Amino acid sequence: MFTGADYRAATENDSWFLESYQRSPGQAEALVAQMRRGVEALKANPRALLIFSGGKTRADAGSVSEATSYWQASRALDWFGLDDDRDPLARRAFTEEHARDSLENALFGIARFAELTGKAPRNLTVVGYEFKRERFEKAHRTAVRWPEERFTYLGTPAANAEREAESAASEAAVRAAFAEDPYACGEALGAKRTGRDPFNVGHPYEGSNPDLVGLFRHCGTETFAGKLPW
Repeated sequence: MFTGADYRAATENDSWFLESYQRSPGQAEALVAQMRRGVEALKANPRALLIFSGGKTRADAGSVSEATSYWQASRALDWFGLDDDRDPLARRAFTEEHARDSLENALFGIARFAELTGKAPRNLTVVGYEFKRERFEKAHRTAVRWPEERFTYLGTPAANAEREAESAASEAAVRAAFAEDPYACGEALGAKRTGRDPFNVGHPYEGSNPDLVGLFRHCGTETFAGKLPW
């Protein structure tokens, strides 16, 4: 989450709430690179929506969501020079402010799109660190049963080579955890998810997406088998 006083300083580490393991040179620039990649994808497709996803996940960071931080930083940086009067990107960029983990980033992003448009997206593109590619392409895409041919992952580098190596090593453990608990409802991942909602916000998507209630509530190792709108 952004904790600075000026969103134009988004490339500076001190502008962000970072855990100790994230405080490495270039971390803020890596975050901004993800924002830029999303805005570039939005610009390239005039029919697309960009949804910045992430809840209010850290009490010490205050009651500002990750999603709002990314949206405001992108606007302060003038949408990376890609905005123009014919296509005001702010009109197609939105926030999803309830996700507490990577599975919810994907699933709640879909739900937020449906809130905005009245239907599920035709194609799903996720922007994230390259070292998380397998987690999204295999574990999360399978969990929500999104068609492989309509899924795209746009990977960006970590802050630096050392951080890339550290992240790749820890990512293997995260993938193993999701392999055992694909819907993050077990003891370990479930507790982690609960801890990332320090303000008890919850999420509103069962009301706005009644056709996804079964998927939202599904728990266990078996892939959800109910009807889905995609």
